[in-house]
Amino acid sequence: MSEFSPESPSQAVPVEPLSSTSVGVEEKKSSVPIGLIILGVVLLVGLIVGAVLLIQSDNETTARVRDVFIIFMALESLVIGVALVILIVQLAILINLINHEIRPIIQSTNQTVNTLKGTVTFLSDNLSEPVIKLNEYLAGIRKLTEILRISRK
Repeated sequence: MSEFSPESPSQAVPVEPLSSTSVGVEEKKSSVPIGLIILGVVLLVGLIVGAVLLIQSDNETTARVRDVFIIFMALESLVIGVALVILIVQLAILINLINHEIRPIIQSTNQTVNTLKGTVTFLSDNLSEPVIKLNEYLAGIRKLTEILRISRK
């Protein structure tokens, strides 16, 4: 007979403790911001050390470093320009999607809601109100018969 067989309902099912994977996920979540902070501090220290070294170096070295940074800035502006063009194209595609696909769906939904309002109004006027009035009349007749029975005694 096994430990979890249906023939032994009195045996308790063992409960497993928290797995190490759930603890590991929480550790990874908390280590990401710490890693970003450490990276930021290292970059800041590197910039400060680089600035101090450039101040202490001769003009020719400083001019070369300046020229390299100008080239990097030009490349960065090209990348930003390409990204802006891609962003504008994506925005145009989104506007086209909204105008040609989303707007007709909203309009048909609006028409459906208006049709439902009309149907509900029609049913209320022609079905619910007559039934309610009939129930009012029947309740009045019942009450009248009860009053007449009481007065006969």
